[in-house]
Amino acid sequence: MGIPSADWLVRPIGPVDEAEVSAVLAERFGATGTVHDLGSQQDRNYRVRTETGDYVLKIANPASDPVALRAQCAAVERLADAMSGLRLPRAHAGVDGEVVQRLSAGGVDLVCRLLDYVPGEPIMDSRYLAPPVVARLGELAGQVVAGLADFAGVEQERPRLWDLRNALTVVETLAPHLPDQERAARVLRASRAAHTLLEPFVDRLPVQVIHGDVTDNNVVCEPAADGRRMPVGVIDFGDLGLGWTVAELAVTCASVLHHHGAGPASVLPAVHAFHTVRPLANEEVDALWPLVVLRTSVMVVSGQYDTLSDPGNSYASVALDREWAMFEAAVSVPAEVMTAQLRHALGRPSAQLLPVAEHTLLPGLPDHVASLDLSVSSEELHTGRWLAPDAETALARAALTAGHAAVRTRHGEFRLTRTTVDDSVPAATCALGVELHLTGPTEIRAPWAGTVTRHGDAGVTLHTGGLDLLLDGVDAEVQPGPVVSGRQLGTVAAREGVRVLGVQLLRPCATGGRPPRFAPPELAAGWLEVCPDPTRLFLVPDASDASDAPGAPSSAPDDAPLCARVTQQAVTEAELLERREHSFATVQEHYFETPPQIERGWRHHLVDTRGRGYLDMLNNVTILGHGHPGLGEAVHRQWQRLNTNSRFHYASVVELSERLTGLLPAELDTVFLVNSGSEAVDLALRLAWAATGRQDVVAVEEAYHGWTYASDAVSTSIADNPNALASRPPWVHTVAAPNSYRGRHRGPQSRRYAPEAAARIRELADQGRPLAAFVCEPYYGNAGGMALPDGYLRQVYEATRDVGGLCVADEVQVGYGRLGSHFWGFDQQGVVPDIVTVAKAMGNGHPLGAVITRREVADAYRTQGYFFSSAGGSPVSSVVGLTVLDALRDEDLQTNAREIGAHLKDRLLELAERHALIGAVHGSGLYLGVEFVRDRESLEPATEETAAICDRLRELGVIVQPTSDRQCVLKIKPPLCLTRRSADVFADALDDVLTHGW
Repeated sequence: MGIPSADWLVRPIGPVDEAEVSAVLAERFGATGTVHDLGSQQDRNYRVRTETGDYVLKIANPASDPVALRAQCAAVERLADAMSGLRLPRAHAGVDGEVVQRLSAGGVDLVCRLLDYVPGEPIMDSRYLAPPVVARLGELAGQVVAGLADFAGVEQERPRLWDLRNALTVVETLAPHLPDQERAARVLRASRAAHTLLEPFVDRLPVQVIHGDVTDNNVVCEPAADGRRMPVGVIDFGDLGLGWTVAELAVTCASVLHHHGAGPASVLPAVHAFHTVRPLANEEVDALWPLVVLRTSVMVVSGQYDTLSDPGNSYASVALDREWAMFEAAVSVPAEVMTAQLRHALGRPSAQLLPVAEHTLLPGLPDHVASLDLSVSSEELHTGRWLAPDAETALARAALTAGHAAVRTRHGEFRLTRTTVDDSVPAATCALGVELHLTGPTEIRAPWAGTVTRHGDAGVTLHTGGLDLLLDGVDAEVQPGPVVSGRQLGTVAAREGVRVLGVQLLRPCATGGRPPRFAPPELAAGWLEVCPDPTRLFLVPDASDASDAPGAPSSAPDDAPLCARVTQQAVTEAELLERREHSFATVQEHYFETPPQIERGWRHHLVDTRGRGYLDMLNNVTILGHGHPGLGEAVHRQWQRLNTNSRFHYASVVELSERLTGLLPAELDTVFLVNSGSEAVDLALRLAWAATGRQDVVAVEEAYHGWTYASDAVSTSIADNPNALASRPPWVHTVAAPNSYRGRHRGPQSRRYAPEAAARIRELADQGRPLAAFVCEPYYGNAGGMALPDGYLRQVYEATRDVGGLCVADEVQVGYGRLGSHFWGFDQQGVVPDIVTVAKAMGNGHPLGAVITRREVADAYRTQGYFFSSAGGSPVSSVVGLTVLDALRDEDLQTNAREIGAHLKDRLLELAERHALIGAVHGSGLYLGVEFVRDRESLEPATEETAAICDRLRELGVIVQPTSDRQCVLKIKPPLCLTRRSADVFADALDDVLTHGW
């Protein structure tokens, strides 16, 4: 690829006076209007506003061939015919009928074209690109190459700078001129390594006319409903020419890499989308990542060269940082790993097999070697043991102490012990090798012939024709150099009384270097193909070994593709979701469109099957936190002893009932135990009906109380049931939601809600429909944790009692100290209800609820028959309830809710000062809501934005979901054990999303 530098090193064109531009417009195109310089790397672009429309006058660099410019116009017309919905810069002929016009500026002969101004905004910044946006970029690239597949308007051309077939020559020519020669050397090394990987395919890659620059800043976007900038058009066909078809995708992928939070795996949606439009051949998949590296390398050297040649070119100089960021991301993972990852993502994993070992690596190893289960489902890692730095060593030592001569870890396992919490970046959890823990000296022998080198103090590498065996923890007995198969390499070294041998295989990469010991989940498939399983080198597979049973990460057949373990894991997750859809009623929805498979929880964190840790800001059910050891132990003891129903006489049901009444005003002295909040509200209404002999109930709009007949009837939230208001039975009446932020009475005027509700209650009585009950959350939960107006319940309760009704406080969400300032929500209003319903927090996830009322109200139920709940108040349920109350008291969780909640609310209020999308921050303690609005005056709900923000927060390791009838409020109801650090992690993550996009 010898290219004369004079043919492709193009100096940028100098500025053209705007008066000259206006003259050209009038003379050549018969147009008049205002002119604005848009900037460009090599050409000059001017936006032209006229009475008939907006255009771009594009003055080409003197090196541009008019024939090529006409070809660009023809290509645009071809795409316009093929893709009617795509916005494109179509050319307008001049007064003489030609699309390419000549002009002279500053004594230089130039050519220009007048193109349609394509409305929309390019992605000129480095904000976060969501997967759907990345996918759309890939789809556009695929559509462009598909539309130009048979386009013959470009003749054989001179070599071009941006043609990736010339990439290595470009880099080698320009790199010596860069001011930072350390960077230049890195770019050269990476380019040569990528070119080496590319060479086997260059003659087999399809060539066609391509756009050559379908990138973030060469598309125009319109905001989607969720606020994301979605590409709707393609501009700047200046790099149109012959090239490898797959190069179009490589260019698009490279442009993704400088965006906030992007890494190599971020391009996968683009690859999928491109492949759907224009399927990739195997050799194109193998060539893709080397081409991405080459593209970013060319960008770095070209950008530096342009700024040296034209120091005043701000367009080029501004791009330098993002061009380097693209390069850094492209080379952050070996190209071989990314190629394997791409193959896996497209369902084409490689089927490379290991060579057969001629000798066992550890001939003295016993026949049976116990394997450690370090996975997310491990039974040995409960109660947060997995967070201890020495967790793996401690488990291995325990196994050795129990009598095992050797213990091993498992290759390809996503280790819980490597999971991190409160981390926006997923931890590297997938094991790329194994460790053997041994009790005594064990000799190590070469499984095949090769060449030995040393690394570190106790490391030996055996190089064998395309496969390296890396051993760590070796007292070496062999000198560097060739060795025969079976030669003793050394013995397992003892360090501080422990003998641990690390074993790892590596298919060497062009860039060299040692592999990591663990890979992040998003790149695990690629790394596992490059670092295959070494277990067969020292252990004959034992079908009876339960630790490697089907479904465990190390269960792939010996002759399966080397990344089969991750393939199995991915298929398992996808299959599990599919099985859920087939067997579990779909009306029982799941969070997120593609939900993580959560199999572990500890305190206020969750962990999925790949070891990704999440901060749980959502789970108000587990008020104590996940995996509470005291609760687990108490349940275990009681299950072993007795579990039956409450018709039997036992102590725990009495003790729980007494504890509950002791936490409430004295008149609330009688307890019913049930299984859920829905049952509790249902029973509360039945009690009111029995006690009053009436049925009419008043409920607050936008409320949710449950799914049973009665509790659903008084649930008025259209988010939970779009037909809630229209489908209410005639005995249910509503009053306006007392929303002081966006209701019909706002701010100080919200005091009007209470007298209006009281008047409605009295009106119903005057109409001959006196109430049986008024039911309300004493803190407005479904709206996002909003306090009721001061005095609201006092006035409404008074009106209810005046007409002979009972007052029901639904404390299912807000009770049990979550408000921080009060244990019960009704305390905040200074009232005493007649009936209180409790659930959720009461059982910390165990199905447990309660209704507490006065004795005479409870006794009135006998007119309806008797009450019985099979599991409500069972010995196990009662012990759960008692243990939760003990933990709330002993761990002072209400105080924690008050203090951490106040700190978190302050952080959120500070975010509201900087981010206009936050309309309000509601709530108290750890019962908070952040309401998003598109406009602070109209309060237009930012519903779609809220859903997208939740998706982005999940990527950053935070689980949160929308609430309210408008679904525009983040419901923030974490376990009450939330720490100040975790509260800051949440606030920082939200700040990141609102700053850099979602």
